Amino acid sequence: MMIYYGKGLEEYEKYKKFKKYYKLGAKMAEKNIEIIKPPMEILYREELEALKQNDNYPKPSFFNISPKMVKIFILGSDGKKFKYKVGKKEKEIEIEKKYYGNDSLIERAIITLTGNRGLMLIGEPGTAKTMLSELLTAAISGNSTNTIQGTAGVTDNSIKYSWNYSILLSKGPTEEALIPSPIYEGMKNGIITRFEEITRVPSEVQDTLISVMSDKVLNIPEMDRALFAQKGFNVIATANSRDRGVNEMSSALKRRFNFETVKPIDNLKLESLIIKKETEKLLKYNDIKVDIDDNIIEMLAITFSELRTGVGQKGEVLEKMNTTISTAEAISVCYSAVLDSHYYSDGVLTPTHIARNISGSLIKDNYDDISILKSYFNKIIKNRSKKSPLWESFYSSRKYIF
Repeated sequence: MMIYYGKGLEEYEKYKKFKKYYKLGAKMAEKNIEIIKPPMEILYREELEALKQNDNYPKPSFFNISPKMVKIFILGSDGKKFKYKVGKKEKEIEIEKKYYGNDSLIERAIITLTGNRGLMLIGEPGTAKTMLSELLTAAISGNSTNTIQGTAGVTDNSIKYSWNYSILLSKGPTEEALIPSPIYEGMKNGIITRFEEITRVPSEVQDTLISVMSDKVLNIPEMDRALFAQKGFNVIATANSRDRGVNEMSSALKRRFNFETVKPIDNLKLESLIIKKETEKLLKYNDIKVDIDDNIIEMLAITFSELRTGVGQKGEVLEKMNTTISTAEAISVCYSAVLDSHYYSDGVLTPTHIARNISGSLIKDNYDDISILKSYFNKIIKNRSKKSPLWESFYSSRKYIF
C-alpha cells in the first residue's frame, strides 16, 4: 500500500482510514527534520499550501495547483510573499528557488505533463534529474513517493503487479492477493509514477510500459479484467546519459516520451551559490553551525569546473577526469569537509578540510584519474599557490589526496 501525502494540510483528514500511514504523515509534517530525506510534499508542505490558497490561474483538473504555480514552486517567487491561512492563523511565506538551470526546460516539462505524453529527463549524473522529478510530482500529484527504482533486477511484475502467493493459493486471484506496482497505483489513483534510471532496466522489461502508456490500460488476465488509467496518470522517467548503450530504449518506447536534457551548471557564481546553499541546508538538518568562507566555496567550485570541462580559468588545456564531476559531488565534498572541521577541528572550514575529503568524490574505480588530479595540482594549483594564501593552503594539503 502506498503512503499518500500532501493535498494540503486540511485534507489529511481524508486519509485517516489509512491509520498508520496517516499518523506517519502527520508526524513527518510536524517534525520533518527528524528524518533523513522527507518527501518533497512534506518538506515544502507550507509552500504548497500557500500556492494552493493563492491559485486563481487555469489548471487541468488533475493538477493540485496550476501550471503557473508549479513553475513558481520550482523556480521560486523571486522575493514575492504569499499569504495563507492555517486554521485561523494567517501566515506569509516566500517560495524558495529549488532548481537552478534552464527555466524554459521547467516550463516545457510542466506543459508535457498537462497532456498525455510521458516526460523523460536525461543528463549527466548529479544534474538534479531526480530532484526535479520529485518536485514536479509533489506539486502536481501531491505524492512524490510513487516510484520504481530502475535496476537490472526489475521484472515485468515490478512494473505491472505481482501476487501474495499465500493468499493466491488459498483464495485464488483476488484483489486481496494482488500486490499493486507503482504503475498500478498511478493508474488507479490518477497520479504520476516516477521511473528512476530507466535505462538500467533490461530493454524487454522497459517495453512493458509501451501498451500502458499508449492505451492507458493494464490487463489482468488472471482476474479476467483490466485496469483503466484515471485522468492524471503519467510517467516521469530519468536516465543517465552515461548509461547509453547499457539497455537502450526501443524507438517505440521513446515515442511515448518527450525528452528534456538536464545539463550541468556552467556558471561559476551560480554553482558556488548552490554548493553553499545546499550545504547549509544539510547542516541545518543536523543542528551544526560552522563558518563557511565564500572564498573556499568558490575555490571548490573552480576546481570542479576545471576538472569537469578540461579547461583552466586562463584557457589552460587540462585532461578531463573520467569520473563524474557534478555539482552534487561538490556539495558532498563541502558537506564532508564541514563535518570534518566540526568534529575534528575548531569548526572553521579551511582548504585542508576540502583536500582531506575530495578524493572520495574525484577518485573512484578509475586509477587513471589519480595521475590526472596530480597533474592538475602540479600544473594549475601550484601556480595559483604563489599568488594566493588560500590556494597555497590547498596545494600544501595535497598530501591528504595522494
